[in-house]
Amino acid sequence: MSSKKVNSTATARLKQDYMRIMKDPVPYIQAAPLPSNILEWHYIVEGPENSAYEGGIYHGKLMFPREFPFKPPSIYMLTPNGRFKCNTRLCLSISDFHPDTWNPAWSVSTILTGLLSFMLEKSPTLGSIETSLYTKRQLAAQSGAFNLNNKTFCDLFPEVSQKIRDQLRKQAEELKKALESSNNSNSSQTSNNVNGDGGALDHNGVAGGDRLVRAGVGVPIGARLVRAGVGVPIGAGDGGRWHMRGTVTNMLVIVGFAAFAFVVKHVLTNVVDMK
Repeated sequence: MSSKKVNSTATARLKQDYMRIMKDPVPYIQAAPLPSNILEWHYIVEGPENSAYEGGIYHGKLMFPREFPFKPPSIYMLTPNGRFKCNTRLCLSISDFHPDTWNPAWSVSTILTGLLSFMLEKSPTLGSIETSLYTKRQLAAQSGAFNLNNKTFCDLFPEVSQKIRDQLRKQAEELKKALESSNNSNSSQTSNNVNGDGGALDHNGVAGGDRLVRAGVGVPIGARLVRAGVGVPIGAGDGGRWHMRGTVTNMLVIVGFAAFAFVVKHVLTNVVDMK
């Protein structure tokens, strides 16, 4: 059988598989070939509910041989996931690592369904890794933003890419509102504390931080109480502690806004670049 004829057979079969996937989608899975090379397919696996991968969007590729469907494809995962190494051929019963177990009747849908099934298991194999549940969930949360950096992903799956961008914008807006709300709340609290509003009453019935009563004499904040010639700053009491807390809080808010600005700039840069 000539190479040209085998390639024609592979092309016809892969076109048939693509039409089948479009007509009858596989749960949690999308797949499409490169427009310039039908032997290279890219796929998306969405993390199923109640799994360690829930919320994740995992991008990978299938490299089909010219002899397909008589020989199996190579399978790669491109998005960090905590189960498989990235950019590494995976050793599965449905991959080119096991041509002896390959069945020519298996389609692209069959291959990707088998990949998802194995992903949800814990069985070790060549190309697999072991990570904690926390790591898998963390990678799932980061997967969308990671995929936007891959032009092929964005070109082949534009709807999914736009969904990710919308989610990132929403998260950025929610974070911005939360930081603004926190800043306003902390600023108000700091102002009240510095002005002595709401301070606790001492045994003389005077608000703490407003006046220091000694022998019936009220001393305003900022003055000094002289004991045997030693000046004691009033700020060393409750008012001073509250002022220090307010200062530290404001510093943390400023740092938070700086970090937020960096994240938003990075996200929006990716969004613009992908358009």
